[in-house]
Amino acid sequence: MQITKAIDKASSAGALLSALSCAGCFPALGSLGVALGLGFLAPYEGLMFRKLLPAFAALALVANVVAWYRHKNALRGSLSLVGPAAVLLALLVFWHRDWGIYVFYVGLALMVCVSLFDLFKPVARKCPT
Repeated sequence: MQITKAIDKASSAGALLSALSCAGCFPALGSLGVALGLGFLAPYEGLMFRKLLPAFAALALVANVVAWYRHKNALRGSLSLVGPAAVLLALLVFWHRDWGIYVFYVGLALMVCVSLFDLFKPVARKCPT
């Protein structure tokens, strides 16, 4: 149970870091990343955008599916799946649409918010152990 929680947090942080390092792809997050001192990652923008960002989102999706299967909490489970799914859809399917960037930003924000919410208020156990 702790491993899925750790994987979820690491993949959310990795997706956010990957998005912060891509100033050309995500101007709003890129400027924040440069202000935080992540400008040295600019040469790796292609790697971050094409490989790491979808990999972290897919990892978060798998970890959240496993956690949802274990906890059987419908609301929290569906919220935890929508963020990574939106990021993956925005990057792989809707990127060339005008509104694809908004789907990405909403998905990334939802990933981080649900991850922080899960950190501060974990899911209550339904089974007596």
